[in-house]
Amino acid sequence: MTKFSTLQRWMSEALGTAFLLATVVGSGIMAETLSGGNIAIALLGNTIATGAILYVLITIFGPIGGAHFNPAVTFGFWLDKAISTREALGYVAAQTVGGIMGVYAAHAMFDAPIFQIGPKIRAGASQGLSELIATFGLMLCILFAVRFKPKAVPMTVALYITAAYWFTASTSFANPAVTVARSLTDSFAGIRPVDAPLFIVMQMIGAGLAFGVYRFFVGRG
Repeated sequence: MTKFSTLQRWMSEALGTAFLLATVVGSGIMAETLSGGNIAIALLGNTIATGAILYVLITIFGPIGGAHFNPAVTFGFWLDKAISTREALGYVAAQTVGGIMGVYAAHAMFDAPIFQIGPKIRAGASQGLSELIATFGLMLCILFAVRFKPKAVPMTVALYITAAYWFTASTSFANPAVTVARSLTDSFAGIRPVDAPLFIVMQMIGAGLAFGVYRFFVGRG
């Protein structure tokens, strides 16, 4: 089995998160353009594209760096002592930069201004609770699938996010890097920067709670 360097793992995180955000934002722009104002159809198009790219990205980058693409996921694996603090910080930096670059790439592909600020209001207790639950569920899926059925991780995550787009009021950002990046787009997928901190805090709490539940079931062995 090929052993990858820390730099290669970080780069896989940056590339994967970039493609994830390019898909989330790009498909949102495309869906909104083609849906004729039907928000349900636009969300469906956005959902399908996001679920599909997650399966692909986790399949190809998972063997290199674990395919976290998400600081909350990295936090969970750091809690599990699967990665060091230095590696985790590098992952988070790579994910954040990669996500922003993915948003800029989507803007460029659709001939939109590169630098934007998200205007979409996503505030309030229901949105925060949605992000806590969305991230809690995502982290549980990942931890249990990695432990009990590793080959099912790509499909498990892709299907969970596809469902969570629809059963959460926030449409399941469930990812601090995604939240930061989506605050930089004035598109269907955007969020106001002022609303992002609530999302990020609740996402990290959700990840921590999921790790606690995971440990309850599997112990520390």
